[in-house]
Amino acid sequence: MRPLNGTPLFRLYAERRRRHLEQLDPAAAQARELRQLIAQARTTRFGRDHHFEKIDNVIDYQRRVPLRRYEDFLAEYWRLPFPVLTDVTWPGRIPFFALSSGTTTGATKTIPVSRAMVRANRRAALDVLVWHLANRPQGQPLAGKTLILGGSTALTRLAPGVYSGDLSGIAAKTIPFWARPYTLPSTELALLADWDEKLERIAWTAIHEPIRVLSGTPSWLILLFERISALKGGKGPAFPELELLIHGGVAFSPYADRFADYLRATATETREVYAASEGFIAVADRGPGEGLRLLPDNGIFFEFVPVEELSSPRPTRHWLGNLETGIHYAVVLSSNAGIWSAVIGDTVRFVDRHPPRLLVTGRLSYMMSAFGEHLTGEEIEGAVLEAAQKLDMQVTDFSMGAEFPSGPGAKGRHIYIIECGRPPSPAEAREALAERFAAQIDETLMERNADYREHRRGDVQLQAPQIFLVDPGTFAHWLRGRGRLGGQNKVPRVINDQALLADLQRHILAVPQGRF
Repeated sequence: MRPLNGTPLFRLYAERRRRHLEQLDPAAAQARELRQLIAQARTTRFGRDHHFEKIDNVIDYQRRVPLRRYEDFLAEYWRLPFPVLTDVTWPGRIPFFALSSGTTTGATKTIPVSRAMVRANRRAALDVLVWHLANRPQGQPLAGKTLILGGSTALTRLAPGVYSGDLSGIAAKTIPFWARPYTLPSTELALLADWDEKLERIAWTAIHEPIRVLSGTPSWLILLFERISALKGGKGPAFPELELLIHGGVAFSPYADRFADYLRATATETREVYAASEGFIAVADRGPGEGLRLLPDNGIFFEFVPVEELSSPRPTRHWLGNLETGIHYAVVLSSNAGIWSAVIGDTVRFVDRHPPRLLVTGRLSYMMSAFGEHLTGEEIEGAVLEAAQKLDMQVTDFSMGAEFPSGPGAKGRHIYIIECGRPPSPAEAREALAERFAAQIDETLMERNADYREHRRGDVQLQAPQIFLVDPGTFAHWLRGRGRLGGQNKVPRVINDQALLADLQRHILAVPQGRF
């Protein structure tokens, strides 16, 4: 059933919000956000411990509040009272905890989500539509429905009034009444935990609905497009009315060509968002690859620490008042959910200061320096995609890790497992292409990273990388076997956990390749 077109009414809000954002002084807005956050949390345990009543400005704050990681908050503030956090790091009781599953690496984290954070996330989502209408003045995003392809919306009751689950589940539970007629999937479908069944039923439903906006992680959205295309026998576009595809969570570039094929017959624009479990950080206000615009007035105070200084006793803590473009920063957040100068694990690089626009360059865990080569996630992903382009290959997913020397005289090397859309089926052709792929990645990294080049010089410290080309669906099969298949789980680009890398290697060796 098609809902009433809400676009004309929303357009009034969008124009007012756009003018406000364009006139906003980002640094001044951030200073205000910090003062408001401190004022609200002054009487909490954290506020008393750090003498919030004596903080007047950013310098005072950074002097009194050190950088922390999730594990520090857990040990110092959250573990003992969990799951009932009342006036601990944020005033009142925390009603939700987002399970941060992310990639297949690491233990699941429970990130506090306050009602103020829920409202902030909702405002940020509306900002995506604001910039869409700024770019497409004649757009009608609310003339149909929005399909959100996320994880299970089932929440676990931890205590009276306290729940945990995927962020998509928290969003579903708190969705405002006016948005319900515009949102899919239904509560019944959204609650399904079995990802394969959920995808199949959503595909069947979507065929008969006027989908105007589609949102999700690229690696899972592409599966939905494939399934709908199969159900329609390849006849016509999967979503004939689609005008906006919102994506985030992983890089879009490996999937860009495949999405272009599916969207060619529509007028769809793609728009990237940067939304973490800890808060909604930035949205694309311009075209693809032109940077994501930071949200300076939405319940978060941002700091940025040069990655190479993160482990130093007194790292430089930049904010919007003094950040620089082109620097590889670790992202640090203080939010209206009670995290304070928290290192969330993401890395970014700013491309503009006024307004502040950034590119997400990876994760702190997505850095490879097993042998001192200091490769960033951005460098690794760029090398893989450039090699694929030069070899006319289509990469759908990949992971890489380190193989350490096995004995005296042996040398280490990097291992890449690359899933291709169209790999050659004969084993000989596959092996020859893998060697060319490895040589191209190696050449690109040596050109762009001096440390890598020194370690590779003469094969003295580091051997050339080894590539395994695997069939489409290999990573999905692996994730399914690990119980991690679903909309909010991602393939890890860089695997520093040797046990996890070994598990992936066992999987690809156990599954015959060249089955298509």
